[in-house]
Amino acid sequence: MAIDYGSKRVGISVTDPLQIIATGLTTVHSKDVVDFLKDYFSKEEVECIVVGEPKRLNNEPSDSARFIDPFVLHLKRTFPKIKVERMDERFTSKMAFQTMIDSGLKKKARQNKELVDEISATIILQSYMNIIKY
Repeated sequence: MAIDYGSKRVGISVTDPLQIIATGLTTVHSKDVVDFLKDYFSKEEVECIVVGEPKRLNNEPSDSARFIDPFVLHLKRTFPKIKVERMDERFTSKMAFQTMIDSGLKKKARQNKELVDEISATIILQSYMNIIKY
């Protein structure tokens, strides 16, 4: 599972059991994400949560790290049996937007920020899976 955590919305993606391809699952409000995960984990087996790590071009943490880092700590405490990893999320929002254009979505549909967050989480998870396979 991957999470693109934002102060308002959280994009979530998952992979198939063979961990071949990432797929967008949903977008939830930030305040509801832990309850959503508790419910999801009661139904599905998840071995790892990959959380996007926001960085600047110079590799320094971005401003949004100040609310993502406490969230990651909370995840580790709430779900101690599930591994939590971090993955560079630079440019994922731009890549998600380009994916929407490439897939032929109309301008109105591309303004859906929830969809951008879900696609961003999918890009984070697919990137992570590509790295761990090699």
